[in-house]
Amino acid sequence: MLRGTLWLLLLMPLRPPGTQGHRGAKSPGQEAEEPAPWPGVQRLQEQLRTVGALSRRYWTLFSCSVWPDHCEDQEPPAPPLGWSLPLWGRRSLDRLAEWFCRFQDCCTRGGDCRISNNLTGLESDLHVRLHGQHLASKLVLRAVRGYLETPRVDKALALAFHGWSGTGKNFVARMLAENLYRDGLRSDCVRMLISTFHFPHPKYVDVYKEELRWQMQETRRRCQQSMFIFDEAEKLHPELLELLGPHLEARVPEAQGAEPPRAIFLFLSNLGGSVINEVVLGLLKAGWSREEITMQHLETPLQAEILESADSSFGSSRLVKENLIDLFVPFLPLEYRHVRLCVRDAFLSQDLPYTEAALDEIAKMMTYVPEEERLFSSQGCKSISQRINLFLP
Repeated sequence: MLRGTLWLLLLMPLRPPGTQGHRGAKSPGQEAEEPAPWPGVQRLQEQLRTVGALSRRYWTLFSCSVWPDHCEDQEPPAPPLGWSLPLWGRRSLDRLAEWFCRFQDCCTRGGDCRISNNLTGLESDLHVRLHGQHLASKLVLRAVRGYLETPRVDKALALAFHGWSGTGKNFVARMLAENLYRDGLRSDCVRMLISTFHFPHPKYVDVYKEELRWQMQETRRRCQQSMFIFDEAEKLHPELLELLGPHLEARVPEAQGAEPPRAIFLFLSNLGGSVINEVVLGLLKAGWSREEITMQHLETPLQAEILESADSSFGSSRLVKENLIDLFVPFLPLEYRHVRLCVRDAFLSQDLPYTEAALDEIAKMMTYVPEEERLFSSQGCKSISQRINLFLP
């Protein structure tokens, strides 16, 4: 009722007492004058307009504190009549912005809200959620931390993940995206490309090249730190691998000016998985514990397998031959105990109760190789979530 009354006061040209409710008679050649509103109503109209302008200023300041990218070129509107933001209003605005940022990530002016670079969270995820990959966990964390903490870099970081399917290569790539970017794999700064899905037909390689070139240029232009994930990298067309070369080359750092954009390239591949398994099996048979296996045991045979592979152009590409890949990360085959932990995590992720017997039964459903030892899961931890459904009431 009060709101309607106020708007009526603003819209109606009210007249002081004694004024007729209709226009007076016009004398020839004259127009009747519009009577002025009451002085009190006129002051009220001015004050209400001032309140509206002040509210718009509050909204502009609030939106600029939460979404700084949207108001870089805007100046907060100054309210009329010399009104200014009182101290209590500014405090209320700060509290409102703080409350809002509990539900949506915010950043200070000059930063990029899309980039989080939570290295503590990444370390925790690799330690707690990734099973049976002590080498990959240590190597990935060390490489990414070193790259992000270096003040100025002269090239992109390129990591190649190698191992059997289901050993955690995609899982680690997702962990990186989730901890380095606010929106994880959905971030504007992250691109995940699967060879057999995004580039399935060799005859269209020219179209794929243009599309890939445009996506990479646009992503790196928009983002101060970008990530590109190539799944099934061993199946990439040679011309696409050639296209990636310049993006991984070292560049002369600028002497002054803004920090050059950073980029992380991940290449996920089953290439080399068999030789990794052979080396690990031999060491276990020789009495080594899994945790004693180091990069020195695997680096040379893994790189030799990649270079000599006849089924893939990845090893013969300039990425490998010109040492543009910074690190080849081996993912070890998973054993029964690791699969069992994956089963437990799958129950927990769906908030489902479980028993120790259920964990054992599902883990035993997986196929293990070699035939004599039955030591390594041939599928790693893949398809575990689907198998859980068989045990639900």
